[in-house]
Amino acid sequence: MAVPVVPPPNPDEVRSTAEFLAALRRLRAWSTQTYRQLARHAEAAGDSMPASTTATMLSRSSLPRSELVATFVRACGLDATAAARWVAVRDALASTSTVGDDTPPALPEGPWQAPARNLVPAMLPTDIADFTGREEHVTTLYQHLTGLEHGNRHHNATPIAVISGMGGVGKTTLAVHVAHRLAVAYPDGRLYVNLRGAESTPLPSSDVLARFLRALGLDSRMIPADETERAELFRTHLADRRVLLLLDDVASEAQVRPILPASATCAVLMTSRSRLTGIEGTRRLDLDVFPTDTALRLLASVAGAERVRAEHLEATQIVSLCGGLPLALRVAGARLAGRPTWRLGQLATMLGDERRRLDHLTAGDLAVRPSLTLSYQALDPKTRRLLLLLSVFDLPDFPVWFAAVVLGTTLEDGMAHAEALVDAQLLTAVGTDVCGQHRYRFHDLVRLFARERATLEETREAIADALCRGLGGWLAVAERMARYMPGPCYAAISGPATRPRMDWSHPYLSHPDPARWFDAEKATLLATVRQACVLGYDDLAFDLAGCMEKYFDVRGMYRDWADINTEVLAVCRAAGNRLGEAVMLRGLIDVTTWIDDRPSGDAMSRHHDEAQRLLAMFTKLRHEPGMSDAAVMCAWALAAAGDHSAAAAYASQALQLADRSDHRGGRIRARLALSIVSYEQGRFADAASLIEVLDEARALDNPRWVATVLQFAGIAHADLGDFTRSQQMLYESMSIALRHGDTYTHVFTLIALARLEKRRGASTARATAEAAVILSREHNMAHHLAEALMVLGEIELAEDRPTDAIEHLEESVALWRTRGWHSMHVAALASLSHAYARTDSPAARRALEEANAISARLGATANSAPPPARLPTNSRHRYLSI
Repeated sequence: MAVPVVPPPNPDEVRSTAEFLAALRRLRAWSTQTYRQLARHAEAAGDSMPASTTATMLSRSSLPRSELVATFVRACGLDATAAARWVAVRDALASTSTVGDDTPPALPEGPWQAPARNLVPAMLPTDIADFTGREEHVTTLYQHLTGLEHGNRHHNATPIAVISGMGGVGKTTLAVHVAHRLAVAYPDGRLYVNLRGAESTPLPSSDVLARFLRALGLDSRMIPADETERAELFRTHLADRRVLLLLDDVASEAQVRPILPASATCAVLMTSRSRLTGIEGTRRLDLDVFPTDTALRLLASVAGAERVRAEHLEATQIVSLCGGLPLALRVAGARLAGRPTWRLGQLATMLGDERRRLDHLTAGDLAVRPSLTLSYQALDPKTRRLLLLLSVFDLPDFPVWFAAVVLGTTLEDGMAHAEALVDAQLLTAVGTDVCGQHRYRFHDLVRLFARERATLEETREAIADALCRGLGGWLAVAERMARYMPGPCYAAISGPATRPRMDWSHPYLSHPDPARWFDAEKATLLATVRQACVLGYDDLAFDLAGCMEKYFDVRGMYRDWADINTEVLAVCRAAGNRLGEAVMLRGLIDVTTWIDDRPSGDAMSRHHDEAQRLLAMFTKLRHEPGMSDAAVMCAWALAAAGDHSAAAAYASQALQLADRSDHRGGRIRARLALSIVSYEQGRFADAASLIEVLDEARALDNPRWVATVLQFAGIAHADLGDFTRSQQMLYESMSIALRHGDTYTHVFTLIALARLEKRRGASTARATAEAAVILSREHNMAHHLAEALMVLGEIELAEDRPTDAIEHLEESVALWRTRGWHSMHVAALASLSHAYARTDSPAARRALEEANAISARLGATANSAPPPARLPTNSRHRYLSI
């Protein structure tokens, strides 16, 4: 590694957390290494420091861990003594830090620094107040998971325990009870997930990792798509944090292995129907059914101690007929609690009859089914039907209004029947979500039982009608919420899927913030779309997936977006649903173009080919709003390729189609595309003429589009020399982006501000550009990262730091080779050539020759003179919202 001549930053000069973080960033710049190079040097030294970890550390507002500081300093090229100095300064700051010290220096006049999140997840389900028995198991698990079992703390190994046993034996109840007792020992968080091991499709470990990373405070855009990278990032965030993981209903060792932490400061408690013998170093407990005395105590706690004492013999019979299974005992006890006039002997006789009628079932089912059957038969007929119809949906949980939709009744009636199922222990109330909606879920055994009864007691037509009504209800509400979400101005294209009448739902669902509603329902909506795919309901699947596109965009859930659209597209294609296929392809083209981080290929060239195919599909369907959307996509691809005449033709065609079909969002998209073509040609006055477009964007009530138009108008005004107006527009755009958590728009505006500040000679230009680089890297925004690095490189060059400029510009050029926006590629190469001209003449010539080769294809020649403050090739682009 080449050691720079200038001395490294001195940590002894810092006086606050913010100054320490700034010094770390200067040390990284001093090292002349990229994040990936730092990761490789750390790995060569036997350390672990993924590039994403470094980017996160340098962008946070709080002190990083001591060992991470030491690893980073050594990777930058300093020795162990220097690393110890940095750690000592860090530890001294940690011992005296105040809240104010953790706040990074704000960019002058810029309200764009979003607050950092430092979350302590507390995801455990509620403990059971009448927890009964298992005292020995509780003690064993507590001692093992706190390191007290053998008087040590497991050294470098993560303590892991597995509770195994048959369904309904109380594995989850025991695990949750122990986890709550362990909470004090794990103050940095308690993570919980139901892995659905008893179901036909267990929860993928990749989804669990994403959920846990979000719970730990990471934005969705920071989470890698690759499962291995997610696991590495998860382990990094758990290093030296005292976090407890409760993994409920594990299907197999392979499902949980990527989720296991590597730190002895964490602990893992799992439940499973298998013993998971393939996980090494695990403490295993096999749960059996309750012995008679414990079972009687549980029955007494639920049904009443006096009744059990008064009819001890009959209570013992109930325990025997329930097979000592806790789930069955709780259901039987609930029936008695709800029938205070019943004698226990009456219930014992009923359970005996049911057991004899179902003696062909397996041992586990023998123990639980009599009580479930009894509870079911005691229900009101309408409540019983609700149980059967709810069970046919593959939902992790659901809000109370869904019960009303499934029954085809009022909200009050649906809630009453749902609560009756809760009273009967056949449905579990799980509290309220972020929108204040009451939610319910099934125990897996109850769902299986209810589905079996549904096949016996409901006709196929009735079940199909319930499925259409219930799934259609999700579509009706999602459509309403999506209407008020900021995001892409695509044409709203719907299919003929049935939407049930839900007039009663308007007051109930009129207040939730749309983004928060989608936050609450994300998992349920994804499950609904996938069930629609399995059932072959292609119209409903594409319609519902389309409703989620704005949410996916604003929340940065690009992998979820791409996955669900791909799945639905395949179903539509198989069904011959050309409209659904086109709608799903429209979203896929955008998300895979602008967020695609594949290392090779030409993203904009692929975008052009796919946009042409999409235009042909909508043209064949004679769907003018869809044709307008596709034509705008074609215009963007052609602008990137430098074919301005063709790009303008497609944008004009899109505008005509939007006017004819009254596609308001399409008009904005088309006019903005025309403005970009003008900008690419150097006609900045035409590009800045966006006042009418801005008015129309405001009238559309889509904040994303208001922010987008302000961005482009602000950029154009800067090129016209109206810096004050440019800054006003960019600040307003930034404010909107931060208000809606729209990081993609936020970062693009940071890049524009960095350019503006560079032109004005503001000292804040570097900090703004660095913020854009860090955020782009963290959130996997390849297009933004390429431009942010180019701006930062140009700033370094202007400040006479050619070595630093070369590092940034080399990475920018490498990215532009994969993105395919040729004018930007040429601009980056031109700047790189001028940086190399001061240190390496052959390298400068090579960069200039590559720039000239691309320019020749574009019908121009790169100028060998130093680039002006404004390069006419600096195009501006925006994905998804365009």
